[in-house]
Amino acid sequence: MIETLAGAPEAKVEDLSASALLALARDRKAAEDRAAADVLEVAARWADLHPPESIHTAAVFTDDGCYGLEHEEPIAGPGCPAVAEFCIAELGTVLGISSTSAKRLIGHALELRHRLPRLWAQVQAGAVPAWRARTVAEATIHATPSLTVEAAQWVDAQVAAVAGRVGAAQLDRLVAETIKRHHLDAHDPTKDPEDGWQHVDPRHATLHSEDVHYAGTMRFEAELGIADALDLDRALAHGAETLKALGSHAPLDARRSAALGDLARTQTALDLHAQGSTAARSEDGLPIAREVAVHAHFDASLEGLETVFGSTGRMEEGQRLVLLDQVKHWCGDSRTKVTVKPVIDLTAELTAPGYDIPDRIREQIILRDRTCVFPWCTRPARACDIDHVIAYDHDAAAEGRSQPGPTVSSNLAPECRWHHRLKTHTAWRYDVIKPGVYEWTSPHRHRYRRDRTGTTRIDTPPRAADDPEPPDRP
Repeated sequence: MIETLAGAPEAKVEDLSASALLALARDRKAAEDRAAADVLEVAARWADLHPPESIHTAAVFTDDGCYGLEHEEPIAGPGCPAVAEFCIAELGTVLGISSTSAKRLIGHALELRHRLPRLWAQVQAGAVPAWRARTVAEATIHATPSLTVEAAQWVDAQVAAVAGRVGAAQLDRLVAETIKRHHLDAHDPTKDPEDGWQHVDPRHATLHSEDVHYAGTMRFEAELGIADALDLDRALAHGAETLKALGSHAPLDARRSAALGDLARTQTALDLHAQGSTAARSEDGLPIAREVAVHAHFDASLEGLETVFGSTGRMEEGQRLVLLDQVKHWCGDSRTKVTVKPVIDLTAELTAPGYDIPDRIREQIILRDRTCVFPWCTRPARACDIDHVIAYDHDAAAEGRSQPGPTVSSNLAPECRWHHRLKTHTAWRYDVIKPGVYEWTSPHRHRYRRDRTGTTRIDTPPRAADDPEPPDRP
């Protein structure tokens, strides 16, 4: 059985008529849009409850990157209130999203409510979907140069007039026109004084590392100057023809793609050669190309398992699948340096006498946990700090006490710098259930279990009539 939005029972979906199915789809979509608008309103109200001075034990990003006191971290455009930095994690974990996504959500909510009020009203009235309004907010938050409150409200009026129905290209042109109308580019060195139009340099070369195809490819997008684009096109055409002459039967586009990779590898080799490098040389006499480390892991127990993609493993960079055939191809290049490291027992309890973490233990923790162990964080462990779960007591030995937080495998976990600071300076706590399995408790007593497979909610605290303040850090 399913229920309507009003709670009345209905027949099973397979028993519904065509008209009833359409009605149900319409109602569910309306409920989805309403829920997304509600989440935006909750995010804005959550920000209201957490001004920067509300969390006294929080830390800040100081200019030298050290720990300090919490600062007002702007996450929306000028004119929006500041938000306590560490309140973001609590909302994100409840929603099941990363802290970065939660920060973006709160920023969009504040941008809409304070600088795009017409669009905000349309979202709350159900006239504009939340996702469309958030696209506009993202553009006005990150406009260069920054939009003043008046400029943002001018964008708001234009977008609200068409009920938010603007595409990405139209939105870019609208922001550019706003900057021109409000003279925000008056001192912009990129402005072209000859024709009075703002010139935004569109050139870029962007690797979309999160956009990984199952075939083991990534998308690389570029906008080049005319001369550079023509030169690159000729080089790729020549490279594609060379590959064909050497026996490649791949399609033209695939050969052009391979030629671009060959061009990059050749350039790194030429750079080293031109600098008179004494680096090791390959069998063909050319220097080994500049080193790019890729960490790929394959489960030997799955050898021979047939899949549509062939043998697959995990690549740490981007936390993506990688094909065994791809790795073989990379290693088959004569200018590739291959390092094979011994297998590490991830269940062994490794120890060190002091506070510093030796490389052998660090590598074990990285391989065991894979990412930052904070709920829903996906930052690769290799880019994280290794934290003593129970703090190391530097005075224990001098005072004749046993060490409460020893440097051992079971007391160590990777945390990205932001979540390391969060754990150190707020009431967030976590315990080791067993090596690689952690249970986190938030300041509002929500609990989460995190292991190498992901995050699971353990329970939800009972809702009290008077919500108590979260406990301060001891």
